[in-house]
Amino acid sequence: MPRCWLSIGSNQDREACIRGAIDDLSSAFGDLILSNVYESPAEGFAGEPFLNLVAGIDTSMSVGEIDRTLRAIEDAHGRLRGPDKFAPRTLDIDLLTYGQASGTLDGRELPRDEILRYAFVLGPLAEVAPDEVHPGAGLSFRHLSEELMPRLARAGQRLRVLGHYRDGAWPNP
Repeated sequence: MPRCWLSIGSNQDREACIRGAIDDLSSAFGDLILSNVYESPAEGFAGEPFLNLVAGIDTSMSVGEIDRTLRAIEDAHGRLRGPDKFAPRTLDIDLLTYGQASGTLDGRELPRDEILRYAFVLGPLAEVAPDEVHPGAGLSFRHLSEELMPRLARAGQRLRVLGHYRDGAWPNP
């Protein structure tokens, strides 16, 4: 079974949507590996800050099956899909990696390029999977974080660690 990494974000009804996503992902995939919860500014539009985290799952589902499951969870939490890529979201869940697969699987390009472009993805991923190797770059997520996070911070991508979501308890900053 491949280890898959998912990014989870919300900037509308943030705590409830993240809590619901974690519950639904756990129901769909079993045990989750969870990063800390981070707060980051909206990227690409003026809006409320996002809560973000990364979750690890082990699954025998195909990439297409995972995508359909993630879309159903987003929809269940009021996700509206419009033409704007950068817009407020009740819930955004993206498949980042599927084991060490690299390329197009079930119409999805993996690993997601967002890993190398956004602090709110790379930071939490490097936290929970520091020694795992990025399937395309061939470098560990720790190494990539050490290399890229200072540049992303200079570009205005700031992260604030809020804490770890455990057993239904929300972190207190």
